[in-house]
Amino acid sequence: MTNKTKKIGLTIGLGAVGLLAATAGLGYWWLFQPLPVLDGEFQLARLSAPAGIDTDSHGIPLIRADNRIDAARVLGYVTARDRLFQMDLMRRKTAGRLSEVFGAMAVNSDTQARIYGFNVKAKQLLPKLPVHHRQYLQAYAEGVNSYLQQNTALPFEFKVLGYRPGLWQAADSLLIVFGMFDNLTAWAERGERMLSVMERTLPADVVAFFTPDSDRFTDALMQHAASLRPPQPIPVQSMQTLLANRSTSFGTLATASPGEELAGSNAWAVSGSKTGDGRAILANDMHLGISVPNIWYRVELHYPKVKAAGLNLPGTPFLIAGSNQHVAWGMTNLAGDFLDLVKLEINPDNSGQYRHGDAWCDFGERREVIEIKGEESKLLTVRETLWGPVAQQPILDEPVAIHWVALDVDAVNIDILELEQSETLEQSLAVANRAGGPQLNVVLADEHGHIAWTLTGKIPRRFGGDGLISRSWADGKTGWNHYVQPSDMPRIVDPPAGIIVSANERRFAADFPYTIGHQFANGYRAYRIDQRLKQTKQHSEWSLFNLQQDTETEFYSYYQQLALQVLTPEVVNQQPALAELRGYLMRWNGRADIESLGLPVLIEFRKQLIDAVLSPFLSACKQADKDFVYAWNYVDTPLQTLLNEKPAPLLPDPRYNNWDRFILAQLVVSTEKAMSRHSGITLADLNWGKQNVVGHAHPFSKAFSLLSPVLDMPRRPVAGCGGYCVRVTGPDYGASERLVVSPNHLQDGILHMPGGQSGHPLSAFYRDQQPFWLDGLPLSLIADHPEHTLRLIPE
Repeated sequence: MTNKTKKIGLTIGLGAVGLLAATAGLGYWWLFQPLPVLDGEFQLARLSAPAGIDTDSHGIPLIRADNRIDAARVLGYVTARDRLFQMDLMRRKTAGRLSEVFGAMAVNSDTQARIYGFNVKAKQLLPKLPVHHRQYLQAYAEGVNSYLQQNTALPFEFKVLGYRPGLWQAADSLLIVFGMFDNLTAWAERGERMLSVMERTLPADVVAFFTPDSDRFTDALMQHAASLRPPQPIPVQSMQTLLANRSTSFGTLATASPGEELAGSNAWAVSGSKTGDGRAILANDMHLGISVPNIWYRVELHYPKVKAAGLNLPGTPFLIAGSNQHVAWGMTNLAGDFLDLVKLEINPDNSGQYRHGDAWCDFGERREVIEIKGEESKLLTVRETLWGPVAQQPILDEPVAIHWVALDVDAVNIDILELEQSETLEQSLAVANRAGGPQLNVVLADEHGHIAWTLTGKIPRRFGGDGLISRSWADGKTGWNHYVQPSDMPRIVDPPAGIIVSANERRFAADFPYTIGHQFANGYRAYRIDQRLKQTKQHSEWSLFNLQQDTETEFYSYYQQLALQVLTPEVVNQQPALAELRGYLMRWNGRADIESLGLPVLIEFRKQLIDAVLSPFLSACKQADKDFVYAWNYVDTPLQTLLNEKPAPLLPDPRYNNWDRFILAQLVVSTEKAMSRHSGITLADLNWGKQNVVGHAHPFSKAFSLLSPVLDMPRRPVAGCGGYCVRVTGPDYGASERLVVSPNHLQDGILHMPGGQSGHPLSAFYRDQQPFWLDGLPLSLIADHPEHTLRLIPE
């Protein structure tokens, strides 16, 4: 995943689905079911005292309850009212049960989920949780089920697919948590596979050159502190040998960095020393694949001692980001490595055994039956080892086991829900450090003007290796020694500058005692945010919200200058057609605004250079592994080193007699590619808005093409870019919300998100927040005046 292709919500690839297309004529009429009731009085099973749901003009519920357990119960009820199909789809995806309703098209997804065994892990984890946490989950499930039992008219998706969802179980909420592990951390497996192949096929100095862990923006933020894999000089001799022995039978082997679509986020906080009245302010926008409905559900919770507002993950009873009266919290993906592929040594005399120490151990077996709609069931036998399940795909024909924090039920919990009840910064830090969810950066601000940063999620204590490359653990010299203790987790509290920034960048130098990861996000976003925050003496909610809309992208300035260097007057005189291109690139304003010229070609130019410059040195990897692709978040570091030094022996293409002519050729190809996507317009008209068009889609809209205008968000050009702008925005990826808040000043808080609260296409709350998200306009964090009131009473 890239995370773009593994959206936890509604990513199931429904294009050209025969079953759905056959019933498309009926789809429109299925939409005309009763909308959820927002007013009146209903009974709610096991509610201890009457509770209320005030719904505002954007469908945002304010839940009033007498205690936290009742609040969880009501939250389950109201979320099922608005997002039932999304919730069911998420639990099915993580449990490996999509094929039951979508047929054979979902078997591969289900197979991977069953290998992980999340369906088993959720049931194992539930009894290990503290009693009060189980009570929250059970109450939430009871709320969902009360809604299910009271409403026979379910969302139209269930009718189209011909099934009714089963009752919600407490363990289903844990499936949603495991799904976020899958969404945010499973991608590390691809990097380990890639590096393992590179280690076996390339000289060590070439591997080190191609896989640094830094870039110039990160270096500046880290004040050039040494890293684990610092940038290396060009190993000319080794690379020259690779170039001479390359195979020309392979196509693209190096692709643009996955950092553009990395499940990431921006978060920052300013302390009271940076505001006019001493308040600390938090800003957070989380970057994920965006579908319809959006992954988050907005909610406000009031119960004794707590008034909290923020973002809920449907299917769970807690806030992922938000604020109460005392503390505000926001998250960004840590982008670390918490999964190792353990190389298995197989008994040559018995393929059913693997080595552990001096003994041969029998593989365990877990039998999984995948029910497939319209076909016979598939029996899947998952082999198990001491370190985890055996991966479906070996590395260079050698089997590997998946050792992942997410598969250790002793390392997973839902303690993060207690942030909602924190009253002090210290309490919040303690909660974050002991929580066992996906590994994240946590940024905090409190009511007294203080700010802090720390980590949440269990961090492995590795020995005998850093997890970068697959190794055997059989001899006991390599492995994990439990996890970093909560008391040893890193923290920053009230730094002298009065600001904290987290944007998925590397925050750890070589002397950090534990290996956190190897390829974090490029440091540009964090660098730009840090730069902007320091330029302003006093901040407010508005200044931080405006910063979330920042579209400057110095990152691409390097590629603009490179292009202009090869478009010399002599070249333009020889090829007059290039004069237009030179003028077009010179008119780039350095931003990713809708009207920005030049950027479509510059982005394509970078991608073309990655492929053309680096692929020729990687053919040995492809010969060893047909699935090999080089994708490294810091790819620009080795790429720009080669483009700056232009070593003659390493000219990637012998058709050109020097690097400048080679680079010019890539620029011409890039321009042609960019133009080919936009027929009927001239280069002078190719602005960024022509390319960066969003149209967030409901997963059924491809099969129900006539319903696309009803199901999908309208297509609109939008400012922002991939991972190299503060305003991260792509066609179906970007800021899944934008939050700005100061504790104890919730009335001044700002929160908007794409789409809307409701999953019902005919609801007024289905798309009403989309214009605010597209245009960067604020909505209030807390619910405005109630337009609907629902009273829930004990059954």
